[in-house]
Amino acid sequence: MGLLRSVVLAGGGTGGHIYPLLAFADAVRRHFPDVRITTLGSPKGMENELIPPAGYDLRVIPAFQLPRSVNLNLLRTPDRMYKSSHAAGKILDEVQADVVVGFGGYVSVPAYLAAWRRELPIVIHEVNVPPGVANRMGMKFTKNVAVGFPNQPQAAESLKDARVVGVPLRTALTHLDRAALRPQALYQFGLRPDLPVLFVSGGSSGARTINLAVAAAAKRLAHAGIQVLHVQGGRNDPFEVPADLPVPYVVIPYLSDMQLGYAAADLMLCRGGAITVAETTALGVPAVYVPYPHSNQEQKRNALPVVESGGGMLVDNAELTPEWIEQHIIPLARDRQRLAMMGAAASRYGRRDGDEALLEFVLEAVAKTR
Repeated sequence: MGLLRSVVLAGGGTGGHIYPLLAFADAVRRHFPDVRITTLGSPKGMENELIPPAGYDLRVIPAFQLPRSVNLNLLRTPDRMYKSSHAAGKILDEVQADVVVGFGGYVSVPAYLAAWRRELPIVIHEVNVPPGVANRMGMKFTKNVAVGFPNQPQAAESLKDARVVGVPLRTALTHLDRAALRPQALYQFGLRPDLPVLFVSGGSSGARTINLAVAAAAKRLAHAGIQVLHVQGGRNDPFEVPADLPVPYVVIPYLSDMQLGYAAADLMLCRGGAITVAETTALGVPAVYVPYPHSNQEQKRNALPVVESGGGMLVDNAELTPEWIEQHIIPLARDRQRLAMMGAAASRYGRRDGDEALLEFVLEAVAKTR
């Protein structure tokens, strides 16, 4: 077991924090089966739905929204932050933690504070530019910062010394042979092997703009011979698709086995979340990215380097219309040579070893404190 006996992982609120945490936990378990793995989460975050079914110990502590500006006054101001870090500290003591690895989300801050007070090594994994407020806070206490994408150190001053490790992804994706799985995926979804497939997904909760635009373009896509595999998303209202289309248009509410979707896909239409970008590039899936507009534009910053490298296209949310789909997506989906070139460019940007590279970085951080 060597350096590691007990690892505490902190991250929650959204899938962008939780999925890399779980993939990293799996890597720790593969290499160090006897290490104790404890995760910290908040009472209401998605982590409550995702972490326990994955077989990991989830400890819930109070987590509170932070002010958008980061400074050390946060340590002195709210007593609720003291209570949160005290709760985190009790867990660190109980499990005799060797290291805290944080993936962002408000629940990470009390973990960082508790680890800092105990002089435990802290490792931060960040996938966005600019970094999230919780991880920016954590960077006050550690220089062990890892990032998911090669553009991040150049794009943010606070990340200039960060180690590029990639994004930890599930082994179902990192070991995926798309070509080998494609026949099974097409059969499972009822898609034809002789026509291109447009894979549409706005993330786990869906994206209304994408859903409505593609559904409205259904006839144009079908008459161009393009099949659609459309993941509606769990929090989106159903939409109407014409029933008499000449080629398959398959709508599913949610897809837990995303590897099947990627295997079926010739082209993807998706948001620009960090996990989506990490997955499409790791797997060499050409994609049209439609960044979420109501934010600080981090999704656009995630997707832009992929597009600039030739691995995808970018369209503003407001510009995604049935007409745009007809003018841009239909000719692209029918151009197998261009899709192959885009897929190769995407795979050169992405990487599949984020879990292993982050584990190596964590082991280095622990070794420095021994």
